[in-house]
Amino acid sequence: MHNIKEIRNDIEAFKKALNKRFLDIDVDKILSLDENNREYIQQRELLEKEKKGISKSKDQSLFEKSKKISSEIDNISKLQSSVKSELEAILSSIPNIPHFDVPTGKDENSNVEISKSGTLPNFAFKPKSHYELGENLNMLDFDLATKTTGSRFVFVKDKLALLERALSNFMLDTHVNTNGYEEISPPLIATDDTMYGTGQLPKFDNDQFELKLDDSSDRKFLIPTAEVILTNIVKDQIIDKKKLPMRMVASTPCFRKEAGSYGKDTKGMIRQHQFYKVEMVSIVELDKCLPELDRMTDCATKILDLLKLPYRKIVLCTGDMGFSAEKTFDIEVWLPSEDKYREISSCSSCGSFQARRMKARYKNDKKEIVLVGTLNGSGLAVGRTMVAILENYQQEDGSIIVPEVLKPYMNNIEKIIKI
Repeated sequence: MHNIKEIRNDIEAFKKALNKRFLDIDVDKILSLDENNREYIQQRELLEKEKKGISKSKDQSLFEKSKKISSEIDNISKLQSSVKSELEAILSSIPNIPHFDVPTGKDENSNVEISKSGTLPNFAFKPKSHYELGENLNMLDFDLATKTTGSRFVFVKDKLALLERALSNFMLDTHVNTNGYEEISPPLIATDDTMYGTGQLPKFDNDQFELKLDDSSDRKFLIPTAEVILTNIVKDQIIDKKKLPMRMVASTPCFRKEAGSYGKDTKGMIRQHQFYKVEMVSIVELDKCLPELDRMTDCATKILDLLKLPYRKIVLCTGDMGFSAEKTFDIEVWLPSEDKYREISSCSSCGSFQARRMKARYKNDKKEIVLVGTLNGSGLAVGRTMVAILENYQQEDGSIIVPEVLKPYMNNIEKIIKI
């Protein structure tokens, strides 16, 4: 969410930032609505002052005039409320301003690679895709899921179900015991106000799974990511500075319609409507967002290092960043069957953008009440990590070697073989 006062004070900077996002926003309309809103407020205040003066005078001859002023106040209040709602609707649909050091570009082709890590596997055979491997093992069943639920779902069975659970527990243990995050098991349902707070609404209404309720005015949604529910823990609060930074982690199912992804990744587990993800969230002092982003990204890559999976780190350009982000690092893991890297984690600093929407604040050293900074990152997407293990650890006979760090979580088995 954007502060209209800041926009008004430096309109050229705001326009320049929007241009970096390649957005066509009618800034003149925003300024016009803002001006009208302030004029109506001023008119109402003058009329209220006049009415108060009449009330104090106790002059009965001014009774009719007072009634007329009350009617005018009501009309102006309605006009001001309408203008304010329109202004807020526009402001709430505009994404965050990119940080100055984010590369400018329209799409993923302008993202910049920062580093690569790990050794790409060298197979003496043609590597199979994760879904071929899983189906051959009789442990991934997409057809059954389509019959029971629909497309973009899967039954994960036997040792792959164990692998999925092992990954989630391993990631949680690493983030809690090594990286200093507090584990939280949150609700999986969010209100519309909660979804608004982190930027999912109103912009991405069509991508959410909304629950059908008896009371249609009370909208609730299955969470698209634990970021939504974890970040809103600080909603409508003035946090004690001593509690910052707050670092939280959760492993939850996530639910997304994947609107706009028609025809993309229709096979396999890359793009599902339901998937598990371990999510990290940090609440920090605003000027510490970028150092925290580096720290969070390192926490995510540590998981891949321990699993010995090859990956690369990229910084997203202005046109490819998420709605609430000011800066984002993506981590992409190597998938042999596709002969390319695919996203497995996205770590973002949102600056004060979400905090303003949530009214999340703290008192600084000057005793000023200021907005916090919020960050979120996958640590990691569990399904995609399983995909990467299947493909990178596959053997010619279709079996899968279990990564060393996961063996304690999988009854110390060495290999996943066909059942």
